[in-house]
Amino acid sequence: MRTYTTRLAGLLTGAALLLLGAGAACAQVLKVGLIPSEDSRAMLAQSKDILDAVEKNLGMKVQGFVATDYNGVIEALRAKHLDIAYLGPFSYVLATTVTPVEAFVIAETAKAGRTYYHSQIISLKTAGIKDLNDLKGRNFAFVDPASTSGYAFPLAGLLKAGLEPKRDFKTVIFTGAHDANAVAVANGKVDAATIADRILDAAIAKGHIKAEQIHVVWRSAPIPESPMVWRKDLPDDLKKKVRAAFLAVKDLNWSDQGKLNGFRETSDADYDVVRETAKLANIDLKKQK
Repeated sequence: MRTYTTRLAGLLTGAALLLLGAGAACAQVLKVGLIPSEDSRAMLAQSKDILDAVEKNLGMKVQGFVATDYNGVIEALRAKHLDIAYLGPFSYVLATTVTPVEAFVIAETAKAGRTYYHSQIISLKTAGIKDLNDLKGRNFAFVDPASTSGYAFPLAGLLKAGLEPKRDFKTVIFTGAHDANAVAVANGKVDAATIADRILDAAIAKGHIKAEQIHVVWRSAPIPESPMVWRKDLPDDLKKKVRAAFLAVKDLNWSDQGKLNGFRETSDADYDVVRETAKLANIDLKKQK
């Protein structure tokens, strides 16, 4: 499936690279990586309140960076340019195969009061796509090969229904961001696309697409929310402080998730369902690196 797109593995924005340096323990700066689920400037702006609160709770400077793609965050963790990161569930599972990282907290959204979400495949009602079989011969968009709800889960759903994207779709593209998929559907660039339900809600709120135009073609089972992860080689005392700093955050907005009740503790085992879905989708995690 990697032939569908050219991935800029390991690249961060030029400005970020100038700032990235030694680890938090030496520089007394906690460097936080953010996946590009939305436009990079929007991700930084919408994460500011959370990062500022963590900085205050931690008593240590916190800097956030958005990579050019999902794999860029993973590579920056592996190179020790980042100390912790916000990863999608699938990109986290991928990360564990290439570098020693561990999930430690997960967000609970205020709107839903839960720590899970869903993947969806959407189309415009005018496209006449009523179910997955109607996707044959259509133009389709995934988000990123390392995206959970934008690739792994919907791919598993398509394969279960007997559809193989490369064989059955007219074209397949990767846009790189969930909100870009909403725009691609709204503008008729593609007939259908994958998107996380909460990011679709945000896209509707921003006017990128109208709710009354959308038909949800497919919806996944619950997916554990995107975790915050740290490098396992960080000092134990720093890990304890970082976890406590996140758990103390309450009632603030967090990127594409909207307002949070707060963060809850999580562990690597909570993402075994993602590993199982990757197997169902015939995704070789080693070849995704």
